[in-house]
Amino acid sequence: MAMTYAQSATLMKQQAFIDRIKVAVLKYSDSIMIEAVSVAAHNTRVRWAQGATANPDSTATQLAPPVTMDGAVQSAGVDGTGNALITDAQLQTVVETVVNKLM
Repeated sequence: MAMTYAQSATLMKQQAFIDRIKVAVLKYSDSIMIEAVSVAAHNTRVRWAQGATANPDSTATQLAPPVTMDGAVQSAGVDGTGNALITDAQLQTVVETVVNKLM
């Protein structure tokens, strides 16, 4: 079931969730840095990865709203204490999808 607006608003500001996004950002940044130069928009992707690696807290905070509003996060929902129920693997996919949309 999709989260309520209040649950979504709370989750996108929750530090524990932002920290999980930060780990996903750093993991994705690392994979971008070692990808083949033939990947489409490689230079843009590398610039993003360098910036994200240099400032992961800011990057994660900026990504929290669109990540929270992604269908997979909304469908997974939150537990009784407001913690996201999405798995780390699912969250990784969501973060990568959101970043790719924004690039």
